[in-house]
Amino acid sequence: MNHQESSVKHYRSSRQRKRLLELLCSTEIHPTASWLYDHLKKEFPNLSLGTIYRNLSILIDQGLVQKISASSSFDRFEAKTTPHHHLICTKCGKIIDFEEKVFPAINEEIRRSTDFDIEGYRIDFFGICRECQKKQYKSY
Repeated sequence: MNHQESSVKHYRSSRQRKRLLELLCSTEIHPTASWLYDHLKKEFPNLSLGTIYRNLSILIDQGLVQKISASSSFDRFEAKTTPHHHLICTKCGKIIDFEEKVFPAINEEIRRSTDFDIEGYRIDFFGICRECQKKQYKSY
């Protein structure tokens, strides 16, 4: 059992949390809590935004969801927990997964030079997406 497995907390199951995770697994747009709320409200009429945040916190604690603090004012969420990076558009806020290995030896390099045991890392690249570039060129 590795460190991550031993630290996973167990919570009572919840239909809302299960659907929240299913919704996150079904999209690649890295939604905000508000987007998730809007999409689940019809199914759960008594749902509150606070419930969404509490369930997201539990799913993050369980290692099933990741929070992406991008340059926008709202955190974004995803159910993809395998190692990958993000391309974040500074114009529209779109987040695109980037799965190429950028620095394959980074963990060993850091361990060797700092004696720090790396459990994971996140690298975000900021720039302008293709759609925003097209809009920018059209405005000239």
